[in-house]
Amino acid sequence: MIDKHFTDKSINFAEGETILFDKPLIWSSFDVIRKIKSVVRIKKIGHAGTLDPLATGLMILCTGKKTKQIESYQHSPKAYQGTMKLGATTLSYDLETVVHQTFPTEHITTDEIYEKLPLFTGEILQMPPSFSAIKSGGQRLYQLAKRGKEIKTEARKVNIHEFRILNINMPFVTFYVECSKGTYIRSLVHDFGKSLNSGAFLTDLRRLKIGNYCVDDAINFADFINIINSAENIVLE
Repeated sequence: MIDKHFTDKSINFAEGETILFDKPLIWSSFDVIRKIKSVVRIKKIGHAGTLDPLATGLMILCTGKKTKQIESYQHSPKAYQGTMKLGATTLSYDLETVVHQTFPTEHITTDEIYEKLPLFTGEILQMPPSFSAIKSGGQRLYQLAKRGKEIKTEARKVNIHEFRILNINMPFVTFYVECSKGTYIRSLVHDFGKSLNSGAFLTDLRRLKIGNYCVDDAINFADFINIINSAENIVLE
């Protein structure tokens, strides 16, 4: 956790606590806030960066007056480890939707995979996936996509500080990425598959870092409950 005193006997959610939280699989970012509020009635709480339900890892939660710091965390670079599957695509670019197209992979060599990495390093243009939290006409794109409506989005400039391969076990490729705010790892994987004259979708993703803060220092929901239960004084407002 960022604030060491959060593990002490006195917790002041009104004045502000900043918590590193390890989001589990399936939970949405909204679920994290809802679950926390089910344990303790925090009036003001937010998070510094959404994670998809099928992604796990680091979220920074801020309460009370420290919610003013959220924007600074949001602008910090992020680091992820993930796995893509070559040879197929899904509409959501991950496992949220079923495979809708398949492609050959026999022509893809290990050397070619490594040769494509520089194309996706530095400042690149990226199209956000249709299954995303971006709003159009007051509705999230994923809500429209689930109803079969596809809204065209504009390409965004993002910065990929580092993109390297950790393991290749065809058709699966495990990778590490450090990137700027606003980067969609699902889109990065989708575009990487196209660069290989094939397809690709994300099968696993874990956020490891936000700025200098690491998921190794984060707590899970059970840890949070234990901290709350052992606290001698909790200030909510």
